[in-house]
Amino acid sequence: MKYMIVKNLRNTREDLGLKQKDLTTLFNVTYSTISGWETGKDTIPLRQLIKYANKFNFSLDYLFGLTKTNESYLPLKIDLNVISNNLTTIRKKHNKTQEQIAKVLNTSAGGYAHYENSRNLIPTSFIYSLALFYKDFSIDKTLGRKKTKKKIYN
Repeated sequence: MKYMIVKNLRNTREDLGLKQKDLTTLFNVTYSTISGWETGKDTIPLRQLIKYANKFNFSLDYLFGLTKTNESYLPLKIDLNVISNNLTTIRKKHNKTQEQIAKVLNTSAGGYAHYENSRNLIPTSFIYSLALFYKDFSIDKTLGRKKTKKKIYN
């Protein structure tokens, strides 16, 4: 069995009072696919995870188990330019080359360059690996997700 990257998918679904079959319509996948994501047999695609986080207002950092509390974010629309700029910024902040990061991700430097050049959306397993590698990495922030502003009542 693969390591379960998305640690809180099942818990959040159950907290919402939903069954796995309830998510088949949202994701347009089979029940066994949802089961595979929750058990770690399969890795949920990042686009699907973002769809879930947007619909039920979950932080991606919380879903990945990087934070213990859920923070409120605005829905995320994937923007490859924002993501690529953020990936490049954090890599340079840590004085790493694309080759070094590609080695961490067990991929080619050319393959990794596609994420920093706005050609492809970074896969779920890669963005999780970066979060573990950098330590000060937020998946929500890297993807360009904005926190909701809390209303102040007098």
